[in-house]
Amino acid sequence: MSLELYGHLFSSYTWKALIALYANDTAFEFCGIGEGNEADDAFVAVAGPSGQFPVLADRAVTIFEATAIIEYLDLHHPGPQRFVPADPAAAVLVRMWDRVFDLHVMNTMQGAVGAKITDSGLPAEAARDLVREKLLRSYRWIEGWLEHYTQREAITLVECAAAPSLFYADWVIAIPADYPRLKAWRAHLLALPPVVRCVDDARQFRHYFPLGAPDRD
Repeated sequence: MSLELYGHLFSSYTWKALIALYANDTAFEFCGIGEGNEADDAFVAVAGPSGQFPVLADRAVTIFEATAIIEYLDLHHPGPQRFVPADPAAAVLVRMWDRVFDLHVMNTMQGAVGAKITDSGLPAEAARDLVREKLLRSYRWIEGWLEHYTQREAITLVECAAAPSLFYADWVIAIPADYPRLKAWRAHLLALPPVVRCVDDARQFRHYFPLGAPDRD
């Protein structure tokens, strides 16, 4: 099999790549990091400057960063669903929205997770307080943006980025009730079959969530 995805089933950025692979039923082999295969771990450690996953290997080609992986799949392993529009103007917007979810939701949420990992004695609520204002600001912006963004069954780069970021961000700072569009869209994303698969495959690792996983999706 030519395609191999290296990552972890509990990793939000691994989900991002997996959602794209699942959406087009693309054949690939999943290589779990930290599961005792030293060769896989060593490969990821030198694949990119930070040694982070996910990493996609396609024979002699190595692609790191989830967004780049998804764009690579569009170009070299296309399927029924296109993740970035062919129209350049539309593609710019999709890439911009992708950055919103990576930088202003996912990375912000991970600030609380990272703080708890660094200082295990830090109360979970104190870790949440470190990112509360920034996450709520992002939620507020997305709530307004959703007034004009069409909820869809198809999966684009936007859905690939939004589903894992909103899944975990809501665990850190719950989406307030006065953001009904955002709450409904998160529920819609979590009902998409590729996302359902990611959520279910990751259940076995929930006890690892540093802030304590809630008893819900």
